[in-house]
Amino acid sequence: MAPKLGVTPDYWDEACRHLGKRDRVMKKLIPQFGEARLQNKGDAFTTLARSIVGQQISVKAAQSVWERFAALVGGPSHKLAPGAVLAHEVAGLREAGLSVRKAEYLRDLASHFEAGSVHVRQWAQMDDEAIIEELVAIRGIGRWTAEMFLIFHLMRPNVLPLDDIGLLKGISVNYFSGEPVSRAEAREVGENWAPYRSVATWYLWRSLDPLPVEY
Repeated sequence: MAPKLGVTPDYWDEACRHLGKRDRVMKKLIPQFGEARLQNKGDAFTTLARSIVGQQISVKAAQSVWERFAALVGGPSHKLAPGAVLAHEVAGLREAGLSVRKAEYLRDLASHFEAGSVHVRQWAQMDDEAIIEELVAIRGIGRWTAEMFLIFHLMRPNVLPLDDIGLLKGISVNYFSGEPVSRAEAREVGENWAPYRSVATWYLWRSLDPLPVEY
């Protein structure tokens, strides 16, 4: 089962203590954000649909298109039904301001959920890589999107999204005085955060943008 909406991971406080002991940067960074925590929002299908809508456009534009898309398929924006998306052809979905490709991706996502080829009920027993493998089989979902889903929806504690620009920038600013950082260097820094690499990543995002990151 996925975590309930608005719930903070039960490991968060323990993760903060662990990171503070293991890492000098985290020891200084974590207290700056007080009681702020990661929170689960939206169901699995809606979270993935929203990530597709938001690809390669600004946050503001993504929000506008998302609201039009949710209104078009007739559901609250935090919980859309796959069947409601499949009721619209690509041309119909484009009326929400979607590109042809994104409309196709959203229909493919809905098809996977309707057909049961994503095993939502088994995810709690599956490891991170098995879930990523299942998700990247859907058009429009790459490894980065799958990793964001693991962090923000399934609240997996130990994800290190090395394709994420914000993570690399956060490591650069906080650990390397702003010098560019390679994936290998980022991986090495992240080894010190295990088994709570998702939590450390979240605090690095916050160090760049104090507003909570949401997907």
